[in-house]
Amino acid sequence: MNKKFFGTMTKKIVLASALAVVALSSTFAKGGRTVAEIKKSKTIKIAVFSDKKPFGYVDENGEYQGYDVYLGNRIAKDLGVKVKYVPVEAAARVEVLATGKVDIVLANFTVTPERAQKVDFALPYMKVALGIVSPKKALVTDPAQLNGKTLIIAKGTTAETYFSKNYPKIKLLKFDQYSEAYNALLDGRGDGLSTDNTEVLAWAIENPTFAVGAGADSIGSLDAIAPAVQKGNADLLKWLNDEIVKLGKERFFHADYEATLRSVYGKDSDADSLVVEGGKL
Repeated sequence: MNKKFFGTMTKKIVLASALAVVALSSTFAKGGRTVAEIKKSKTIKIAVFSDKKPFGYVDENGEYQGYDVYLGNRIAKDLGVKVKYVPVEAAARVEVLATGKVDIVLANFTVTPERAQKVDFALPYMKVALGIVSPKKALVTDPAQLNGKTLIIAKGTTAETYFSKNYPKIKLLKFDQYSEAYNALLDGRGDGLSTDNTEVLAWAIENPTFAVGAGADSIGSLDAIAPAVQKGNADLLKWLNDEIVKLGKERFFHADYEATLRSVYGKDSDADSLVVEGGKL
């Protein structure tokens, strides 16, 4: 191959790569896919947890289930498209939106000022605080009991932020996946595990040698859980907000609770302690 030909080909490859980068950057810069683009593609991509039962998980048949998935299915139905669920780790929820891998995140995403700088949150559909699950034989009833001890958390969660800031004497053992974190608790690698109180309460019910002694009501502030879209995607954000308001009129999220959470929390559990209808906390 002569040098002139090689040089020309190299320039073409470089130019093509540059144009691809520009096109990709433009896609991200505009804030993600519009509602019309999603409908045209006939598929919406939604990030959910695959290991956080009962909110987002994969069942024994390989199907996505849970409170968040129930909402994702309805969103797809009302858009008139199919849904593709993309498993996500807590620490990657911002990234999958920023890189355009998904259109929406429905993964127990707590609204915080820091996250709101990087993604756009829709109206809330759930409320939550933090809790700590620990062995009944060494029950943690106050976070201060863990000073000098080990608390298991998932990376990129509000639990990580809260305990790092407020309890610097607690040793944090961090994992990417919730399944890894719970296995560490079962193996005795930590004195407790913290995440959303709604989730640790559900896990303790399935694991009767453990209990939620701290945070059965709440630790820290009561926070909102909301869908998130790529920063600047005003079109999809408006559609989601309108959808949540509409669903509130039919008490959709109470139906979601009955379908996905009642069997976990029990017949006497209070749906109103978790459910948010019409985006109104």
